Formats: sequence, C-alpha cells, structure tokens
Amino acid sequence: MDQSTTLDIESLKITQEQFILASQSLHLQRPGCDAVYPVGLYGWRKRCLYFFLLLLLVTMIVNLALTVWIIKVMNFSVDGMGNLHLNQDGIRLEGISEFLLPLYVNEIQSRKESLLAFRSEKNVTLNARDERGQLTGQLTVGSEGAVFGHSVETPLIQAKASEDLRLESPTRTLTMEAPRGVEASAAQGPLKVSSRKDLLLESTEGEILLDASTVQLGSLPLGVYTASPSQAAHEQAVFEVCVCPSGKIYLSPAESSSTCQAMSSICLWS
Repeated sequence: MDQSTTLDIESLKITQEQFILASQSLHLQRPGCDAVYPVGLYGWRKRCLYFFLLLLLVTMIVNLALTVWIIKVMNFSVDGMGNLHLNQDGIRLEGISEFLLPLYVNEIQSRKESLLAFRSEKNVTLNARDERGQLTGQLTVGSEGAVFGHSVETPLIQAKASEDLRLESPTRTLTMEAPRGVEASAAQGPLKVSSRKDLLLESTEGEILLDASTVQLGSLPLGVYTASPSQAAHEQAVFEVCVCPSGKIYLSPAESSSTCQAMSSICLWS
C-alpha cells in the first residue's frame, strides 16, 4: 500500500470514532422520556393524612354515639319526646316539667280530676299583654304572697284552714266590688278591716249588713262638749250612736230622748 491509502484508512478511523462519540453525546443529552417518576404521598405527608382520616373516623363514631344517647335519654318518638306529646290540639305535658326560659301559650289546663301546680325557687310571674305588647295584667306569687298588678276577677278568695287570709294594698287603694254584692266572712276567727285613711262601705241599691253577735265601733268621738272626755266617759255608762248627714258616726250620752244633733260640733267639723 502506498502512503495515500494509509492516510485514507486513518481518516476513516478518525471519522468512525467521531461518529461514535457524537452518538454517545446525543444519547446523553436526549430528554428522558422513558424515565419513571414515583407518584403518591410518602414520608410525613402520608402519616399526616392517615392521622386526619383516623381523627375523622373517631369524630363520626363519637357523634353517632352521642346522638343515640340523646335519643335514648330524651325518649324521642314519633309523637314527641319524654313527657311532651304533640297532637292536633296542641302540646300535652305529663308529669313534672321544668322551663328555663319564658313560656308563651294561649291556654294552660290540666287533665280532668288532676291538679295543675306551678313551682319555682323564687317566684312565679304571669303577665298578660295586649296586641301592642303592653302589659295589661300581672300576677306574681312570691314569699310575701300574691301580688296583682291590675284588677282581679274571681268568684272566691280563700286561705287554707290553718292560715290567715290577708288582702293588702300598701301604696294604693284596695277596692272590692261586684254587681250582686261582696261577702266577707271569717268562719272561725276575727275579721279585721283597717285603713290608713278612709274606709268606705257603699251599696247603691241595697243595704250594708253587719251580722254578728257583737258589733264594736271603737274610738268614736263624743258629740257633746265636756270639760274632760275621760270624765264624761267615766260618769256616763250608756251612749247613743249618732250619724251625721255626711255619714260620720259619733257618740252622744243616752237620755230619755235622743240627744243626736245634726248641728253637732262633730258633724260641723267633719
């Protein structure tokens, strides 16, 4: 072989080596389309996910248990719950019920031949309001008895057999009236009526009857002037009860004839 042939073989080897290197470089720079990447949660993220799933499952179980317990304790049913029953006419309560907030109803009644009792640790207050929400009547039952804010209409007011009945208005006027009369009686004890100012007994069409074995009118004034009222009371044993035109009652010494005088000093200064 001559020298030219040797050079061609060498150049051919160099070209083959460059092609191999170029092919290897292209293979290395080609993007990894066939590379496999891991998909999913690993490490602390996976543990946190399992923890939240477990917490959610525990919460659902606890809620379900509490719901079943509440249904069991409150005795829920199709008709209501516990002592509370729902019907077409309204609500029916059986036994003892406790209300923590105000109760608004149109009517409260007990069953036939059963008592209706209201109990409270402090007092029981019943309010009546009109369509505008203004208070028209109030009843408060507390430690000092029953307090009525407005007028009361009732056929009978009676105390227990071993207790006293007391009707009192500390700051206002106490008025008892009825279209057919008012009867006040005490079967086994005294009947006392007292007033700070005036006590008025009035009958428009009938009479005022004081029916008792003894009727006492104390502290009546004397209608005849004497030097000493105590001396006159000591000397005079019998008195006459006189009534002024204004209705004021006074005493006058009893004699063979009436000593009542319409122009008495008691009547003039009354």
